[in-house]
Amino acid sequence: MSSSPPSSEPLPRAALEERLEEQLNPVLTSRRTAAGLAAALASLGVEQQDFVLHWVTVVAKCNAELAYQFAALAPQALALLGPEGTEEWLIGAMDVYDRQGLYSASATLKALPSFVERHRSRERCARLEEVAPVLELFLCGLSGRRLRVAAAEVATTDTETVYLPPFLAHFPTRAQNFQLYKATAAHLWAQSRFGTFNLPRKAYPAGEHALKLLNVLEAVRLGACIARSFPGLGRLLEALRARAPLAPVPGLERLAAPGATVADSLALLASAIHHLDDPGWCYLGRLQPERAFAVREARLARERKALQRALARLASEQSPPRPTAARSAPPRWSVRIEDEGMKFDARVELDGKPVSAPPEVHHLIQSIVQDLGELPPEYLVPAGDAGVSKGAVRRFEAAGKAPEAAQGEKVYLYDEWDFRRRHYRREWCTLRELDVHPATPEFAQATLEKYRHQVAQLRRAFEALRQEQRRLRKEPFGDDVDFDALVESFVDLRQGLELPARLFVEHRRADRHLAALFVVDMSGSTKGWINDAEREALVMLCEALEALGDRYAIYGFSGITRKRCEFYRVKRFDEPYGEAVKSRIGGIIPLDYTRMGPALRHAARLLEAVEARTKLLITLSDGKPDDYSDEYRGEYGIEDTRQALLEAKRLGIYPYCITIDREARDYLPHMYGEVNYTVVDDPGKLPLKVADIYRRLTF
Repeated sequence: MSSSPPSSEPLPRAALEERLEEQLNPVLTSRRTAAGLAAALASLGVEQQDFVLHWVTVVAKCNAELAYQFAALAPQALALLGPEGTEEWLIGAMDVYDRQGLYSASATLKALPSFVERHRSRERCARLEEVAPVLELFLCGLSGRRLRVAAAEVATTDTETVYLPPFLAHFPTRAQNFQLYKATAAHLWAQSRFGTFNLPRKAYPAGEHALKLLNVLEAVRLGACIARSFPGLGRLLEALRARAPLAPVPGLERLAAPGATVADSLALLASAIHHLDDPGWCYLGRLQPERAFAVREARLARERKALQRALARLASEQSPPRPTAARSAPPRWSVRIEDEGMKFDARVELDGKPVSAPPEVHHLIQSIVQDLGELPPEYLVPAGDAGVSKGAVRRFEAAGKAPEAAQGEKVYLYDEWDFRRRHYRREWCTLRELDVHPATPEFAQATLEKYRHQVAQLRRAFEALRQEQRRLRKEPFGDDVDFDALVESFVDLRQGLELPARLFVEHRRADRHLAALFVVDMSGSTKGWINDAEREALVMLCEALEALGDRYAIYGFSGITRKRCEFYRVKRFDEPYGEAVKSRIGGIIPLDYTRMGPALRHAARLLEAVEARTKLLITLSDGKPDDYSDEYRGEYGIEDTRQALLEAKRLGIYPYCITIDREARDYLPHMYGEVNYTVVDDPGKLPLKVADIYRRLTF
């Protein structure tokens, strides 16, 4: 943008023409000047002129011809759409330009009248893009399995994702349509929570009409379930149903009774299908059992293995250990379940004695009970011997996974955040995942020899941490009374509330359900002793983490331009630290540039697929984001990287950065947050610092 100071008065025609000529010069000729554009813009107010000039500058960086066409149409667009709608119209055209080029983008701009018509019809709409974060929090606040929200033409659920239309304009106001979003999401959540798909597939009708009627009957049953747990939400659904009353159906009242299941809805459907009418309730969406069953079966297989592994690990970690006589026999688990709709509680017992199970186990039990209505005994048979070591359990876990790397080389497309547009460039970056070309293990051996004493100290320190006991408060069972919880419960009792069940303190060996992914900068700027320091740091880190037993992976990244972003495998989560990994660490070399956004998005995608309560994404870098093109340098790259980190945080991933760039304090607080980075002033200390920083992060 121009560096001219802001003015409270509109720019005159001559000044506007000068500014436009500066940006549009490549497409101006003796016959095609900026005079006409300036004359039209001169009649606008200050804010509108600033708006147009800002976007002309932004668009001209991509294509001057597109910027010219925008400037020509901008006064008309502003008059019809206002700034917000004009920006949306322009962003849509720029997206088309990114994907299909100038001709299609020009056609999109010229289709302004049809865009205006669509935009006006949407003014009363609630837009999923705007309300999805609120709806996800809303669903998270309900009980049961956590659900994602995604856009689809038809509202439905596969029991892990709630699909909702991109726009809702059923009612005359946006607020009413937002309430409709809530009602639809709640109904789809209830299908998963209260067992709409809990019968074998063959029990469900195949025809679309019969499924639609089953959805109506389930709406009655699920509405009653929701009303018992969340009366306000129940009233919202009831009000929507009241707009189109259902004709009397004999036996319908039993669906609203406590204990009614989907089997009751199916039985009523069989008897009433010939005189049951669809009232067209607006929040129902579509019932899609096939889609739900595919996801449900995969989840059941996955969660059964996860629960069995967790029980095996829990049995091996019991303190005091199981009696010798008991250890000769398989661990005998039992679970008592109380499911009251809004409140779910599972009491876990080993050999008849209560056990404090971690949240992971409770979540798995709840999810399985949601799908099956019970916890089958075969799900409580631990995977492997309960007395196996943690290392053996981890190897078992690793063997059970199918990492991306095992599927061969792949190419991924990632969005990129354009801060000037305040919008993503869709599928803008092409990322290829490759193996680091291995060197010999000699570098790792030389590093271990060079830091022999420090490595020994690190291993001892991390082994000691592994044995640490953690003091867990507010447990249902434990070694001592939690007096703080007791005092709080006394206050609750005085207020007429129920006495909480978690009143004990338990000392238990630290449960490190943690996965860490390290992303190493392999840009050309690391050439020389910085590259040596990075590789030495990785060797020291691996030695420490092997002693600690955490799951970890190491990747490097570099590339040149958005079409060649490269992500290098050094160590996968499922891969042991051995000669191959040591050779790859030795093979890490400086390459091209530092386009960090796609690398971080891909790393977050890998971490998202790992089962862990705590997920760390740690970057080792020597400078700010950079690439061959001028565009990614400076603010653009910093803002895209920041957006990638925000996306990772929304996935429950904790990003952290370790850098040797002494100027990093100018930009890292904006990208990572004030406390989520460390600047190592002396690169020579990097090998000794990285493991220590990791220890501080995870304890």
